[in-house]
Amino acid sequence: MSDAVSIARDLVRCPSVTPADAGALGVLENLLKTAGFEVHRVTFSEPGTADIDNLYARIGSSAPHITFAGHTDVVPPGDEAAWTLGAFSGEVKDGYLYGRGAVDMKGGIACSVAAVLQYLQDHGGKPQENGNGSISFLITGDEEDVSINGTVKLLKWCAERGEKFDHCVLGEPSNVEVLGDMIKIGRRGSQSGTLVVDGVQGHVAYPHRASNPVPDISRLIVALSDEPLDRGSAQFQASNLEFTTVDVGNTASNVIPGQARAKFNIRYNDNHTQESLRQLVDERLAKACGNRIRAHIDWMPSNSNVFVTQPGPFTDLAVAAIEEITGRRPELSTSGGTSDARFISSYCPVIEFGLVGQTMHQVDERTPVADLEKLTKIYRGVLERYFG
Repeated sequence: MSDAVSIARDLVRCPSVTPADAGALGVLENLLKTAGFEVHRVTFSEPGTADIDNLYARIGSSAPHITFAGHTDVVPPGDEAAWTLGAFSGEVKDGYLYGRGAVDMKGGIACSVAAVLQYLQDHGGKPQENGNGSISFLITGDEEDVSINGTVKLLKWCAERGEKFDHCVLGEPSNVEVLGDMIKIGRRGSQSGTLVVDGVQGHVAYPHRASNPVPDISRLIVALSDEPLDRGSAQFQASNLEFTTVDVGNTASNVIPGQARAKFNIRYNDNHTQESLRQLVDERLAKACGNRIRAHIDWMPSNSNVFVTQPGPFTDLAVAAIEEITGRRPELSTSGGTSDARFISSYCPVIEFGLVGQTMHQVDERTPVADLEKLTKIYRGVLERYFG
């Protein structure tokens, strides 16, 4: 069973909603062991979080070393009665494979595994005929939730074993409209915080005895939102700060609240580090407050740092493999949210290329069987060029 459709069907039929594995990693373990991979199943724990099972598999022991990364956990299916076919049926209908994870991202994992198995079969079971080179898989079950016991710890575990990666392909659904239209070569960082404005509680009939934080937080929200953080960079669009909630915790119409809070998130580019970004926003807040408003920001911990893989030989060979199969030259993009690539980028250059993401996280998540077949050929083309 080395074709992508069969592998994807078996993976989709495992209801691996985070943190459950439900047998998904076992499907991969059996396939990779049979092909000669050394396979490790590693479970990580953290107080207050669920234990997560992860998989690392490698064949070969020397450079160059390319790794394929991904996650087998999926988001909940929602109302399963609303699905045309069962959410975990893995059924093919009218040329589409249906099921939660078909796009994000069991389909991508299936294609990478199928491509590697086919490549090894045609090359004597080795990455290179001279015995050099390595291929590995970094697969987690903790990407769709808190991402604490998954890729970040698996990479550290690998490093402690002496594992070194030269390049990585992450099979997230990177394409927007059609297979071959986009490679993700980077992501903006993400930083959240809460703006806290302190007032003095009091009766609405005696405002001189109180200090209302509601007008003050409104002014500060406008001040922090209106001034651009930057104008973008060579590889990234402009950073943006977006307020998402405002709350005073007050249910009474005749009480001036004592405090107001507003949550926000910043998606930032490589003009900033996490530290310099916080300093910039704190300075702007102090200026907007002047000597009258009492306010501060509670910054949330963040592991979503900005990164970019500079265009070069690795991106060139990926583009060539994509163009050969699809006839399209993909855009090299840094758009979108975050992914586990933010962790991998600290260990080696990483690109993201997978299926078309239009139905991910939706009812009736599905992918064309033809795209699974094409993506497998693209990954095969990457391997041929990488070791050729």
